[in-house]
Amino acid sequence: MSEQVRARFPGVAAIEAYGNGGFRFAGMSHKGSILCLPDGIEAWEPTAVAQVTAASVSRILDRREALDFVLLGTGEEHRVPCDEVRAAFASAGLALDIMATGAAARTYNVLLGEGRRVAAALIATGLVQGV
Repeated sequence: MSEQVRARFPGVAAIEAYGNGGFRFAGMSHKGSILCLPDGIEAWEPTAVAQVTAASVSRILDRREALDFVLLGTGEEHRVPCDEVRAAFASAGLALDIMATGAAARTYNVLLGEGRRVAAALIATGLVQGV
């Protein structure tokens, strides 16, 4: 089976807006959830926190040496991911801050602006909100 090509922006960018099922960053729009990593922003499969697994966050964990902590945006509401996910971050020595996607996007922008070593896993939400 061939590997699926993942939508990817090869750089770091602030989140300009979120909602309506996606995000705006670097003057572009993306429908669906995203991972904001030190080497780019890319599509992410989960559409709900129940779909977040250790496998779905492995791309973040692979970059643990370049990160101090990770933000997990869980959609419209704050929801706690499964024990497996929290344990994977603890084992990697990465702090995981869990919050609703809007709060996570705003926090990511602030930390990025401060030059902090942060990643974000953001589940897409429904309503358009400027950041």
